Amino acid sequence: MDHFNMKDGVLHAEDVSLAVIAAEVGTPVYVYSTATILRHVAVFRDALAAVQSTPDAPLIAFAVKANPNRAVLATLAERGLGADVVSGGELMRARAAGIPADKIVFSGVGKTAEEMRLGLTEGIFQFNVESEPEAEMLSQVAVTLGLKAPIAFRINPNVAAGTHAKIATGGAEDKFGVAFDRAIAAYRRAAELPGLDVRGVAVHIGSQLTDLGPSRAAFEKIGALIAQLRAAGHAIVTADLGGGLGVPYDPAQPIPPSPAAYGAMVAEVTRDWNLRLLFEPGRVIVGNAGILLSRVIRLKQGVANPFVIVDAAMNDLMRPSLYDAWHDIRAIAPSGAAMTADIVGPICESGDSFARKRSMDAVAPGDLVAFMTAGAYGATMANTYNSRALTPEVLVRGDQWAVVRERQPLEALITADRLPPWINDR
Repeated sequence: MDHFNMKDGVLHAEDVSLAVIAAEVGTPVYVYSTATILRHVAVFRDALAAVQSTPDAPLIAFAVKANPNRAVLATLAERGLGADVVSGGELMRARAAGIPADKIVFSGVGKTAEEMRLGLTEGIFQFNVESEPEAEMLSQVAVTLGLKAPIAFRINPNVAAGTHAKIATGGAEDKFGVAFDRAIAAYRRAAELPGLDVRGVAVHIGSQLTDLGPSRAAFEKIGALIAQLRAAGHAIVTADLGGGLGVPYDPAQPIPPSPAAYGAMVAEVTRDWNLRLLFEPGRVIVGNAGILLSRVIRLKQGVANPFVIVDAAMNDLMRPSLYDAWHDIRAIAPSGAAMTADIVGPICESGDSFARKRSMDAVAPGDLVAFMTAGAYGATMANTYNSRALTPEVLVRGDQWAVVRERQPLEALITADRLPPWINDR
């Protein structure tokens, strides 16, 4: 469910007309609904009510990579969420948004010594370590600082996630985590290293998961590993079960499992683990909470269907080009007529296509359209290809709205370049 609905013939974000935002901010622009974000937080939290772990409630650490806008993170911080970060920049964003350091988990395969120092000096909750060499580097950094690094090894369970290959992370050939059959040795070695507090296990098999079967299989393997590690003398007190729960994009596809169904499965599998559980939801919190608002530049007749050329492009919303992802496309003020068209952007790439042979609201030049379910992995993946400015972002709350990231001036793209001394500045 989201809070993008028709009122008086015009699509609104909560109580704000998207036509008003387009007129005042311009297009393309991302628009986020606070009410939708908060509803999804409540639904996910309620889904974990049946999970029995320890006296400490599960830590819900929002996956910052899904949407790192500081206003979005601050909204989540007000509801008590933590953060799952994968870079020093994401850690700094989370802290700037008011997320306490002791609610931050640092994941990712390529943490640098500088990023480790940042996490240690900030006092984060846990590092999810993804290799034995990473554990050795973290040990050295922690000893240098005179600190202890709380760690969990991310384990690769070799479970096929059943999602797009580019967002699957739990197979034997994927770059993430320690191979399952190396886990015992990795923990034994880490226990010998100074400066490490080895206390947890982590797993994450992929994103946009539409079947609970692979997650259950991975969690069951992790449960067995926890028992083995404890038998070997390791005090395992946390288990990070990752994120990845899918959201509905294409109405023609089966609806992904609900958070309630996910929570029930987790409660069943983990009932005897006796530790604190961590979760890293991202898409399920913000996916349906955002749209990309765009304007039709012109229509161009194709061989079979017309091309609807919009002012948003693959640099603004990468998912269709990168993953062949499906986004519902709606007219902001639909006439009731329909058309079949190819929706494309202005970038000089054949891959700059949002949809082919799509049945949609009929539109004309100047009309506004919304790319739905764009709150996750939308603005965060935007870039400046073809010297296009980064897309602005707007946050709505009821009948209020505010620009939470300004449109980047084109001049800023140019002045960021520096000419070497052997070229005359013109």
